[in-house]
Amino acid sequence: MTIAPAPWLGPLLLVSFWGLSAPASLLRRLGEHIQQIQESSHLGLGLSLGPDDVALPKVGWLEQLLDPFNSSDRRSFLQRYWVNDQHWTHQDGPVFLHLGGEGSLGPGSVMRGHPAALAPAFGALVISLEHRFYGLSIPAGGLDVAQLRFLSSRHALADVVSARLSLSRLFNVSSLSPWICFGGSYAGSLAAWARLKFPHLIFASIASSAPVRAVLDFSEYNDVVSRSLKSIAIGGSLECRAAVSAAFAEVERRLSAGGAVRAALRAELGACGSLSRSEDQAELLGELQALVGGAVQYDGQIGAPLSVRQLCGLLLGGGDNRSHPTPYGGLRRAVQIVMQSLGQKCLSFSRAETVAQLKATEPQVSGIGDRQWLYQTCTEFGFYVTCEDPMCPFSQLPALPSHLDLCEQVFGLSASSVAQAVAQTNSYYGGQTPGATQVLFVNGDTDPWHVLSVTQALGSSQSALLIPNASHCLDMAPERPLDSPSLQLGRQNISQQLLIWLTLAKDSQV
Repeated sequence: MTIAPAPWLGPLLLVSFWGLSAPASLLRRLGEHIQQIQESSHLGLGLSLGPDDVALPKVGWLEQLLDPFNSSDRRSFLQRYWVNDQHWTHQDGPVFLHLGGEGSLGPGSVMRGHPAALAPAFGALVISLEHRFYGLSIPAGGLDVAQLRFLSSRHALADVVSARLSLSRLFNVSSLSPWICFGGSYAGSLAAWARLKFPHLIFASIASSAPVRAVLDFSEYNDVVSRSLKSIAIGGSLECRAAVSAAFAEVERRLSAGGAVRAALRAELGACGSLSRSEDQAELLGELQALVGGAVQYDGQIGAPLSVRQLCGLLLGGGDNRSHPTPYGGLRRAVQIVMQSLGQKCLSFSRAETVAQLKATEPQVSGIGDRQWLYQTCTEFGFYVTCEDPMCPFSQLPALPSHLDLCEQVFGLSASSVAQAVAQTNSYYGGQTPGATQVLFVNGDTDPWHVLSVTQALGSSQSALLIPNASHCLDMAPERPLDSPSLQLGRQNISQQLLIWLTLAKDSQV
């Protein structure tokens, strides 16, 4: 059953109610915040819609099987999608299918950034599909483990197939129309895997910042962060990298001092929970690492609270005491800026409170979906960022066992089962040699996630584009006059690749 599109519900659905008492991964909060800003700013939806655009975009709902791999199970849920048909010139024109990932998907997904920016040139119908168990596409019955069994990349790909067939009928799309998948980050991996597993339905894919290799211990993340902090091209320097290490060393010194010194640190860095336990200290250090990593991962993006240049400026000369600037003072100021930007009262919580929130099986009002994403990391991907290498500029905490312990405490999954799941994912999809044809992998070398993606062409029909000094999914963001020449060239290369594919599709119909 397909439920036809309703009129655009307006920007209300873009609003996410950040629970001030609910712990959530800082990196995930940053990603959701940046997405919302890009969708609702003057460069996104907001005030830029003209009178002819009032009916756009449209929202619709698909009835999807909860368990598409069991024909005797007829339970279903409603999956949200958005449609922009403003540029669709004929029924055999291409369809750009923008896949959602581990968060809510709003109307901006079909209105700004790519693929929407590419649609006018190709006369494309643009559709975005929200991922099951995220945003408003959450099945009834809560988020207990019995329900979460139906949350995986394989289930998501089954939804793509079902949506591809249902939406073709609903919009009377010609059987000759090529479907092109787009996605960024985890959704970028889904885009590549959709072409890999269903080449008869998906003609080609653009996979941006797609971590196709699952990994248990993602120490490489901080390797890239460290290198990027030294990059002069984006405002880093050797001095900045050293200042980061000095700031973290000072945090650790104050944690070890205890008493009034530790209490002052707690107040200065915005820790809601007590810092008396080592596990709570690790939570704080982990959030501080995420703050620095986030400045690198989202460097230069609309809505990002801090760029690498701004962070380095604070660490080297800013802070609270300009007459005697210290790296710690700069880090403290950076925390204040990020917390204010996200509307957060606290930077970190106690480990016990984090676990309690992750155990909650009622869907949250916000679209972040931390419980759901933790489940996917525990059962498919890993992706646990660590800093145990002596060359890592941060604290040695938290370590891999701390991440794996969450899988055990929240879902009852052992460390060995998580490791096995990661290995199975790479075996099923092929890791960094997936073998799919007509996939363009797009990455930025500033982005820590690019080391898990495909950055070199794997044959003539599996292309790769590595954009210098570009951050995570930056090619998908709305275009700006200040975009670097390398980013502009990267987008031109994406458009050129699409032209080649669509010409190939047209020629094959003759």
